[in-house]
Amino acid sequence: MATRLAATQNLRKNMEVFNLIKDVGAPIAGALVMGVFIFIIIRQTMENLVKDINTVKGMSDMLITRGKTMNNDIIRIDTSVSAALGLAPDLQRLARAENFVEDGTIDARRD
Repeated sequence: MATRLAATQNLRKNMEVFNLIKDVGAPIAGALVMGVFIFIIIRQTMENLVKDINTVKGMSDMLITRGKTMNNDIIRIDTSVSAALGLAPDLQRLARAENFVEDGTIDARRD
């Protein structure tokens, strides 16, 4: 009984397609089908593009964090080398490079 009902519904859907072609003509019905196809393709492309953009954004955030960490490491090495050579460290550079970063958070490493 269920298969017969499904077959009847499928036949009705096919008849709706043929009625659409009869009412508006084959070229217009074909254009509508093409429009739906193009819409589906563009939607899938945009979804993939959003995923790729989020991936690149995540990589960029990781690189920014790595750059901030590297800056602290370079300042620490510079201070250590200056102390080992008996030179005065560049206090202006140390003052500019507090453990605060641009977004207002605190660098938890506290080198």
